[in-house]
Amino acid sequence: MGALLEVKDLSLHFGGITALQDVGVAIAEGETLAVIGPNGSGKTSLFNCVTGIYTPTAGAIAFRGESLLGRSPDAITRLGIARTFQNLRLFHNMSVLDNLMVGRHLHFRKNFLHALLRLRGEEIRHRRRCEEIIEFLNLEAVRKGRVADCPFGVQKRVELGRALATEPRLLLLDEPVSGLTQEEKEEFSYWIHEIRGRFGITILLVEHDLRVASRLAGRMVALDHGVKIAEGTPAEVQRHPDVIKAYLGE
Repeated sequence: MGALLEVKDLSLHFGGITALQDVGVAIAEGETLAVIGPNGSGKTSLFNCVTGIYTPTAGAIAFRGESLLGRSPDAITRLGIARTFQNLRLFHNMSVLDNLMVGRHLHFRKNFLHALLRLRGEEIRHRRRCEEIIEFLNLEAVRKGRVADCPFGVQKRVELGRALATEPRLLLLDEPVSGLTQEEKEEFSYWIHEIRGRFGITILLVEHDLRVASRLAGRMVALDHGVKIAEGTPAEVQRHPDVIKAYLGE
């Protein structure tokens, strides 16, 4: 089976700083792949290159065989790639439902007749889809509430819901359980597992919590100082001497 996403020889430099150096990653359709590494290892920089926020210095990124280089973040989203952020990027003065509706905007058909006659069928259809996601993520109790008034763990679910509302084929999760309690981590891990099974979405996740990453992912890639140092099953990667050194020192 060919790769859904393939990253080849990816390098990213900021002046004299090397964020990524010759990194290669491939993920097959239906797979969950975890990218691990200590702080500053290049994990989020990899995500930012894939989603068009950063322009790599060298290398190639292909999604379903199409190059992503030179495409804007919204064009990449339209191709079927969605993401969450380590630092939440929500519209805090909008309701939970309206935040999810923002994720649906790329699916709205620009129909002049509908606009002229003020027909709401299109909006109702997309709102129904958002309501399904709200039910799936157990957000019914806060659906009309302001995001700013929701606890942090709930906000994490809202951002996940907004990403799902775009109907992605590939979902990038940047440290999805960071800042959560142990109970919230268990719940969030359940939803990530269900997303792959129920919606058939391929998942690429960056995670600092190795226990969570090992439970969710079939394969792992480890980065350190922008270089790939290991790849394999979670057990193989965590036993790798370079990964132990990166996390624990000499």
